[in-house]
Amino acid sequence: MGLNRAMDISVSGIEAQRITMELIASNLANINTTRTVYGGPYRRRVPVLSEKSLSFAEELSRAERKLHGGGVEVTEVVEDSSPFQKVYKPGHPDADEQGFVSLPNVDMSTEMVDLMYSSRLYEANITAFNATKKMMQDTLQLP
Repeated sequence: MGLNRAMDISVSGIEAQRITMELIASNLANINTTRTVYGGPYRRRVPVLSEKSLSFAEELSRAERKLHGGGVEVTEVVEDSSPFQKVYKPGHPDADEQGFVSLPNVDMSTEMVDLMYSSRLYEANITAFNATKKMMQDTLQLP
């Protein structure tokens, strides 16, 4: 695998974690949103990550050299289907007939753990990218 390919893989990981952190920030920002434009409370959104799809030529080249991995990409963003939390607030404008308000299915502690995990993955990809960049620079300085 060439060093440029190694950098591409690191960049794909950086991009995937950036998107993940943006979704976490959106989840946290909407933790108290009881009504969206679609009518109900905000639903937690999570990314679906998968191996980056390669062209046929790249797949063939990778198979010939017995290489594994081609990076990662966010293939879709899905809404968490876990139930909403019901809280008794009879005076709330979004309360139902019984006085219960449906709150988003966003849990602060889960989001913070996911944010720390995503942040560490982001840092690991930056470290791998910088190590590859250093190898390239050192190669150019050989006598």
